[in-house]
Amino acid sequence: MTEPDQGSGEMDWPQASDEQITNSESGPSTWSELAAVAADTSSTNDDQAVFDRSEAAAAADDESPAHDDQAVRDQFETAPAETAIRLQKVLAAAGVASRRASEELIADGRVEVNGQVVTVLGTRVNPATDHIRVDGSRLPPQRHHLYFVLNKPRGVVSTLSDPQGRPTLAEYLPPRVGRLFHVGRLDTDTSGLIVLTNDGDLAQRLSHPQYEVSKTYMVEVDGAVDRATLQRLSQGVRLEDGLMKPDQVKLIDSTGQKSLLKVTLHSGRNRVVRRLFEAVGHPVRKLARVRIGPIRLGHLPVGQTRPLTRLELGELFDAAQL
Repeated sequence: MTEPDQGSGEMDWPQASDEQITNSESGPSTWSELAAVAADTSSTNDDQAVFDRSEAAAAADDESPAHDDQAVRDQFETAPAETAIRLQKVLAAAGVASRRASEELIADGRVEVNGQVVTVLGTRVNPATDHIRVDGSRLPPQRHHLYFVLNKPRGVVSTLSDPQGRPTLAEYLPPRVGRLFHVGRLDTDTSGLIVLTNDGDLAQRLSHPQYEVSKTYMVEVDGAVDRATLQRLSQGVRLEDGLMKPDQVKLIDSTGQKSLLKVTLHSGRNRVVRRLFEAVGHPVRKLARVRIGPIRLGHLPVGQTRPLTRLELGELFDAAQL
């Protein structure tokens, strides 16, 4: 940032209630009924819907969707980043507001650059390197990169090519986007959120445990998970490659035959969620990732991709400490 021109937590471990641990014949008996029980909050409802969409997509065997390649490029391929650009011009170019409205945001003290509130019009910034926030929300830096979210179906391998001819991520991408990195590999039997980008720096940060970007999963396991098992999970379970202690484990509902849980952790170890529940005697039946850092899967249909929004991208850069 340069001077203006003249004239211009403590971990939350929810405990299961007696009502949540249901072993009677009157409890939910189908996955759809269990989903209705799980829909106590909007976030759980959104995450639970991942399973329903996964099963429906598998049954329908839909073809991968068509994409408007030019629209994607128009939205995400920005002009080359310049240095020392007026702040209101940067805000307007990023779609925050018109040039005049951006000037009002600055004058009202609602814009920060590198942690300092800027109120002087004409202040110049480098949009590629300066950290700019409007009302606390990060404005992503200008980059020549693409950023997508994919809801990976079960049965698809987390790679862009496969010598065995199995379905790959490439089948679900817009055409002619070039080489992309996938953030957060999922095994073939796991569905859910994958971030795809040609931004190598961001992909590396999101994948490295040093930056502690959390990942959240919805898990259906065999058997009724009781309080003792939740307590054991909260204290950590030793696996063959070391101790695994999730950040949070929440029991959504349980019957005599299966249980539904939400699990959040930072580890990127191979098949760690499946191994974790296998170790406590509850093998995984279904598994879907519903969140990476601030990015939620939401209502994105199985097999569909979408570009990240400006707000999501700014939050993701914050999470990756970029």
